[in-house]
Amino acid sequence: MKVSEILHVKGNILYTATPDTLMVDAINTMAEKDIGSLVVMEFGELVGMLTFREVIRTMHFNEGSVGNASVRKHMDDHPLTVTPDTDINEVRRMMLEKHTRYLPVMEAKTLLGIISFYDVARAVLEAQSFENKMLKAYIRDWPVETDE
Repeated sequence: MKVSEILHVKGNILYTATPDTLMVDAINTMAEKDIGSLVVMEFGELVGMLTFREVIRTMHFNEGSVGNASVRKHMDDHPLTVTPDTDINEVRRMMLEKHTRYLPVMEAKTLLGIISFYDVARAVLEAQSFENKMLKAYIRDWPVETDE
């Protein structure tokens, strides 16, 4: 299974912020849209990611407050990325090794979408369920052997 298949099922809704967006506004967007990440775009290009991990670090740094800083100060400015052709097993390995839950999907400099740990888990579960159904159907239709 490839990343492109996950994006096809998931859809292409993206929520973005600019580096100059205030953290409080970015957090409000994340809460209102019930999302765990924002893509940070500047001049049409991906420049970072803001996830709940950066939000928590910001609050820790500010002793429980978000502060007045912009997203630029707290975003991950070198996020890992994948391509549409990246295999799902490679994505799982990357997510586990790097402790990341959100990966931008890039084709050259074009952002195609974001896949999350949840998206990957759901895709794997659906693939396994389909395979399980096919195996059960195959076993159920197993031809009876006759001794001739």
